[in-house]
Amino acid sequence: MSEQAAARKRARWTGARHVVQVAVLALFMLPLLATGWGLFGGFSGGEEPAPTPAELPFFGTLSSSTVFGAETLDPFAALQAALASKTLPLAWLAAALPVLAVYGLVRGRAFCGWACPVNLMLELVDALRRKLGIAVREAPVPRRAKIGVAAAVLVLSAITSIPVFEAFSPISAVNKGILLGSAAGLWTLAAIVAAELFWGHRVWCRALCPLGGFYEALGRAGQVNVRIDHDACVKCGACKAACLCDPAILEPAIERCDDIVRAGDCMACGACVDACPTRALSMRLGRPRKQA
Repeated sequence: MSEQAAARKRARWTGARHVVQVAVLALFMLPLLATGWGLFGGFSGGEEPAPTPAELPFFGTLSSSTVFGAETLDPFAALQAALASKTLPLAWLAAALPVLAVYGLVRGRAFCGWACPVNLMLELVDALRRKLGIAVREAPVPRRAKIGVAAAVLVLSAITSIPVFEAFSPISAVNKGILLGSAAGLWTLAAIVAAELFWGHRVWCRALCPLGGFYEALGRAGQVNVRIDHDACVKCGACKAACLCDPAILEPAIERCDDIVRAGDCMACGACVDACPTRALSMRLGRPRKQA
């Protein structure tokens, strides 16, 4: 088997993740198409009255959706709105808690790895940059800066009475842009693509995205983790080269200081697992205590 064929065979987590990412986008499109509406805020039906997508069992965006009549809210968006309005209705809390619980149990940044459309787009941009042979810095901004950005967004939301991140979110530029024709976040998305091509590798997702910072803090308790077989690891660096978050988060495991990748930054994307030539890494449930 050739090296390329072996690499494709190993890429099962990456392949599965891309399928899920595309499926998430399609899931939000289906209600609009099923009721005769169009994408990008258009309408593809005729003159006859058409049912509204909101009448279907599922409808919405990544910020706010209705599932069989129950509202779900992005916890970070709900927190911004609560601070901006200086109130926290019980309905918002009830809508945000299930999402918070799911990502808290799985791993906070699993949203970034498996659902965020910006991450999927930047993987394509990353591939384009490599094909063009453009070299960029690996870490021009410290990865923990996004926690500070998240905190700043919350403070500014309280001061300005506006959910700040929702006004420039690149996730909205993709998700709400495709569904509703919203232009919010379009310039942010263009700047992120330019930064990815010419400045830093994954600088937005790794270091600047406030939603990523929020989920990094939440991800410290996730039960889906990358485990390492220390005896099988040859410290070749393939996992660090493949990591979408930050190669530094793998170092404690590689250096035998831990049995799992414990950092809240981990997206549980499986890229490092796929890249490992000795199969020393694997995705496992559970969060054992850190080695003394």
